[in-house]
Amino acid sequence: MKRIHNFNAGPAALPLPVLERAQREFIDFEGTGMSLLEHSHRGKAYDNVHNEAIALLRELMGISEDYHVLFLQGGASLQFCMIPMNLVPKGGSADYVLTGTWAKKALQEAERLGVGRLAGTSEKDGVFPRIPKQGDLDLDGNAAYLHITTNNTIAGTQYHDFPDPGSVPLVADMSSDILWRPIDVSKFGLLYAGAQKNIGPSGVAVVVVRKDLVDGARTDLPNFLRYSIHASKNSLYNTANTFGIYMIRNVAAYLKELGGLGKVEEMNRAKAKLLYDMIENNSDFYRCPIDPESRSMMNVVFRLPTEELEKKFIADGLAAGLNGLKGHRSVGGCRASIYNAVPMAAVEALVAFMGEFQKKA
Repeated sequence: MKRIHNFNAGPAALPLPVLERAQREFIDFEGTGMSLLEHSHRGKAYDNVHNEAIALLRELMGISEDYHVLFLQGGASLQFCMIPMNLVPKGGSADYVLTGTWAKKALQEAERLGVGRLAGTSEKDGVFPRIPKQGDLDLDGNAAYLHITTNNTIAGTQYHDFPDPGSVPLVADMSSDILWRPIDVSKFGLLYAGAQKNIGPSGVAVVVVRKDLVDGARTDLPNFLRYSIHASKNSLYNTANTFGIYMIRNVAAYLKELGGLGKVEEMNRAKAKLLYDMIENNSDFYRCPIDPESRSMMNVVFRLPTEELEKKFIADGLAAGLNGLKGHRSVGGCRASIYNAVPMAAVEALVAFMGEFQKKA
């Protein structure tokens, strides 16, 4: 078996031990004579997995009993509308900070519902080179919440300090950097993440939401769009993505075995430093267009002197076993997504390739 280095932005790399565990258990799950994919979502075998996944996320992230942990479908994109539908009262509005493509999509959904308000942006000439500072924000003290996107996969920016929302709840899309480091969950009213970058495979969204917000949410919605319904059924209102949640359980267990999120952060910072140092030390050839204080630890974007060289870099990289180095089609350039599951060896291989490519260019 030959595995290449995976720098895809999402669906993204999964830890090899997690994949190997799934491989071992795929046909016969825990001696039941069936794959977990064949088990009922109401059965004991799956129920144990489901609840263990929740318990492990609570332990890793320090999530108190003041919060629900939900597994929902529709990805982060469904949350773009579920959040305002549930949390914004009639006649109210919510604040949004615009830091990239996905933040823009979240704001657009709120605007379609007539409740989205732009509270700040870092957009400049169509790009987002930095994260807005607190002083850049125009906050409404009567807003239902302040929404941010903590890491911007396309732009290559990341919040390293979260904004102060004042008296309103802070809501965060953490799809591309959840579990990369410890955070204080109590600072948030709601946080959510599509699983396919740092938590597991595609098809599941994790939502961590304060119970009082759920209790006070609107009830004039279809049942499937109500947090209270999903919370009351422990995310089993309908048939859950059982295998996706099983994989989340396995990823969470793996991160716990590594030593928890403190150890994960240490590893992530080391990987990012190695790659950013390579770019900075060779700035006559490689260039990162992002302000240093806003650079992402998860998605490293960079440019080469010409688009022709970038195309060759991406093609030669793939031939060398380095997959997923093409920047998003909306911005071009190159991008290396170095999520939790991307090992240091992959980043070392990328840095070595960058050095050799520069010499030959």
